[in-house]
Amino acid sequence: MVRETSLSLDNLIFPLFLVDGAGKKIPIDSMPGIFRFSEDLLLQEVEDCLKLGVKSFVLFPAVENALKNKEATYSYSSSNFYLRTIREIKKRFPESCIMSDVAMDPYSSDGHDGYVENGKIDNDKTLPILGKMALAQAEAGIDIIGPSDMMDGRIGHIRTVLDEQGYSDTSIMSYTAKYASAWYGPFRDALDSAPKFGDKKTYQMDPANKNEALIEAGLDESEGADFLMVKPALCYLDVIHLLKEHSTLPITAYNVSGEFAMLKAAAERGWIDYNRAMPEMLTSIRRAGADIILTYFAKEYALLLKQG
Repeated sequence: MVRETSLSLDNLIFPLFLVDGAGKKIPIDSMPGIFRFSEDLLLQEVEDCLKLGVKSFVLFPAVENALKNKEATYSYSSSNFYLRTIREIKKRFPESCIMSDVAMDPYSSDGHDGYVENGKIDNDKTLPILGKMALAQAEAGIDIIGPSDMMDGRIGHIRTVLDEQGYSDTSIMSYTAKYASAWYGPFRDALDSAPKFGDKKTYQMDPANKNEALIEAGLDESEGADFLMVKPALCYLDVIHLLKEHSTLPITAYNVSGEFAMLKAAAERGWIDYNRAMPEMLTSIRRAGADIILTYFAKEYALLLKQG
């Protein structure tokens, strides 16, 4: 009766990794229990999750190097297996909510989220590429566009492109405060998308900064974002809380791969009670102010609830 914070499956989005081909279910060593699926098996995974009550998913493509180039043109190609799979999911499971990933790094031969010129990220040359990518995803049926690139002005550019092409109902979940964090390692293993040189500190946020998140949030909100995200979650609970107190938009948090792997590793060694620690971790993110959590724990949390 007096519990202040609730956690339900409606609060969770389950990330899924997609590869081209058929019959593929490839384990990710640094993320126990998480796999890269080909389209046929990913569709089965979505169906299994829907039966458990997990209704929302975010898709990430693992793209072969041969398909990558400097301009990330495969991201909006009509032959893109990612776009094909989105169409098939929405055809078979229209009740599902599907979020995309918009950034150059899965498709870029440079491995960066933005266009690289003379060894630097060119913010403004990146925006038209992101706009084409987002439009292709909206045409495929995506429900929520997820710009994860942290380029300045990309929310406004994407919103304009979508609205001009008749996709005003497609929402945008902005990676608003995405920090240049050490907690992304397993994710980059999953997608083989690490930068080919340097790092991402010139466009992702300094982990030491909090008030900067308010500046980013104000810009994204004014440009047309529908959700504001903080990434990672655990080391940035104060930032989640700050945005919740200063914005009326839904606040989301990404419980990232390193946070997932840390808890899994401790549980495998018997150092922690996984079935207690995992819901406690998710509840802490909700308590901080996250309305929605992107988490690799989503399916396992559903199974816990089913088991009572």
